[in-house]
Amino acid sequence: MTRIRLNYIHEYRSRGRTYYYFRRRGFKKVPLPGPPGSDEFMAAYQQALTVSTPRPIGASRTKPGTVNAAIVGYYTCLAFRGLAASTQQQRRAILERFREKHGDKRIGLLPSEFIERMLNEMRPMAARNWLRTLRGLLEFAVREKCCATNPASNIKLPKWKGGHHRPWTDAEVEQYERKHAIGSRPRLAFALGLYTIQRAGDIRVLGHQHVRNGELTFKQSKTGVRLTLPIIPELQAVLEATPSGHMTFLVKGNGAQYSGTRLSDHFRQWCNEAGLPRDCTFHGLRVTGCTVLAEKGYSVHQIAAMSGHMTLKEVERYTKGANQKLLARSAAEGLRRTKVERAGG
Repeated sequence: MTRIRLNYIHEYRSRGRTYYYFRRRGFKKVPLPGPPGSDEFMAAYQQALTVSTPRPIGASRTKPGTVNAAIVGYYTCLAFRGLAASTQQQRRAILERFREKHGDKRIGLLPSEFIERMLNEMRPMAARNWLRTLRGLLEFAVREKCCATNPASNIKLPKWKGGHHRPWTDAEVEQYERKHAIGSRPRLAFALGLYTIQRAGDIRVLGHQHVRNGELTFKQSKTGVRLTLPIIPELQAVLEATPSGHMTFLVKGNGAQYSGTRLSDHFRQWCNEAGLPRDCTFHGLRVTGCTVLAEKGYSVHQIAAMSGHMTLKEVERYTKGANQKLLARSAAEGLRRTKVERAGG
């Protein structure tokens, strides 16, 4: 029979026999029976051509009903794609670690006790991140009929009082500034964090393209909120004194933009060089800015307009200590006046 040339046909020889497969990039491999050109071969070939939906990325490594398969599907669902880019990145890191250890397990058979034991071995903040991530995955699995119920939905972690970022003291601010002079990369990172009250994920992408008429205009990566913030003179002085020929103000030593958590990691090193304690963090500068504004009497709405918080609850938590101090001062003034009035009476 005359050999027919067709697209996507791959030929394999093994032990004297020849096998034919239909292989198209991104699609499942299909075996083709009989010799090329025969009725059964052409029928199978035409059927393979009609398949228009490519298989999901990673499908070749998965079996239906497994943790592997659920994670592959979760990455493509709207619930995951609707998350902020930074949240997606964090959850992917967690899910890939979970898949590496438990990918071949049946997701519908994962008991809540298994998840609880795993979380109990983690630090409190890490356990919370893992629980949120697994809840999202398992909710997707329930919708896809891979699980009857979500075994993570009723897991409650113990309340954890530690781990909150605290504001820097005036002495710690001065100590950092003495170590890192204006014009240096560590001082620029510090000034951007303190005077814009933004997260490291947003600070790392700020550049000259965001500046117009003495203001910074950008969209927060975590919330999607678009902010326009005035560049105060203290920050302007640092920006003007720091050489920058790149798209972003902050770059690594090789001129590349910071990615992921690398800015926070480098900032930790700069704090160590200044002899500052471990709880002096980059995110603590955000808390410091909110606290300073609260101590000056600004309302939570005004502070939220600067910080970009979606709700006032977090701002109130950041500024609780400052508000207590203001109220105590006011109350003390009231007591003083009462004492004076009684003495005069």
